[in-house]
Amino acid sequence: MALPVFEKHSPPVVLAPMAGISDSVFRRICVEHGCDFTYTEMVSAKGLFYGGKKTEALLRVSEEERPCAVQLFGSEPDIVADMIRRIYEESSGGVSMIDINMGCPMPKITGNGEGSALMRDIPKAARLMRAAASASPLPVSCKFRKGWDDSSVNAVEFARAMEESGASLVTVHGRTREQLYHGPADRGVIAEVVAAVTIPVIGNGDIFSGQDALDMLSETHCAGVMVARGAEGNPFIFDEIRAALDGRPYAPPTDRERMSEALRHAELFLAEKDPRLFPELRKHMSWYTKGMRGALELRREVNTARTPERLLELVREFRDGLD
Repeated sequence: MALPVFEKHSPPVVLAPMAGISDSVFRRICVEHGCDFTYTEMVSAKGLFYGGKKTEALLRVSEEERPCAVQLFGSEPDIVADMIRRIYEESSGGVSMIDINMGCPMPKITGNGEGSALMRDIPKAARLMRAAASASPLPVSCKFRKGWDDSSVNAVEFARAMEESGASLVTVHGRTREQLYHGPADRGVIAEVVAAVTIPVIGNGDIFSGQDALDMLSETHCAGVMVARGAEGNPFIFDEIRAALDGRPYAPPTDRERMSEALRHAELFLAEKDPRLFPELRKHMSWYTKGMRGALELRREVNTARTPERLLELVREFRDGLD
């Protein structure tokens, strides 16, 4: 069963929602490189309810990064439902889907009973999904994990409950909350979820190459793949995956081409955001330079740059010095 929001390509290759990483600029760059669908950084339903300006900024979706889903996190059904209605009314068609985060493993999220903490209380998660699905004119999905820990692997049971509660799609990360992002992602549990539900399942975890995407699809029979850390400093991974899916040869970018994209990323960021936020670019610039000669010194200088102009100068000089 396919969703209209994923009709661009089949199977779809999507960019994961990543806090502090998958902002509007990065989403747009990934779409240019072949990403089929994007998600906003996770947005607090409660923060939106109380009018947080920072929260509202996370909801901005440009035409160039569509189709795009808004990912909400929260645990109070009424607030989540109200915010979904508000997002739909104010988005003017810019949002294609609502996703509920039920997989974030960070203590500041799980400590409030949100994110992957919801996997420890399936009835509560089901109430949240029912409220969200009932309130939304758009499809509603959720992203969750293999389970809380190895002693409570419940992804199959959780997926069935989400489907019964109105989810149109689920995304499964093949690690437990306890694992965070360590150890191999379990494709076997993703395959079990695929076999247990009739709605589309997106497979997430350890997608770092075109071959990884092919393996995820063949081993799990999932409807599509989600790329997270594999896209950090490497939006080209979407070109690589699409070539693999199409059976075409793929030529990776040269170091100079990678750094030209890094420079463009930085320039777009500074053109659209408050220049005082330029330190957020440091991690991106470090990721782009991975494996390059002289990258260590560049990272040191970028991490101590005091102005956005100096950061751009450093990246440009490094790029121009490459063969």
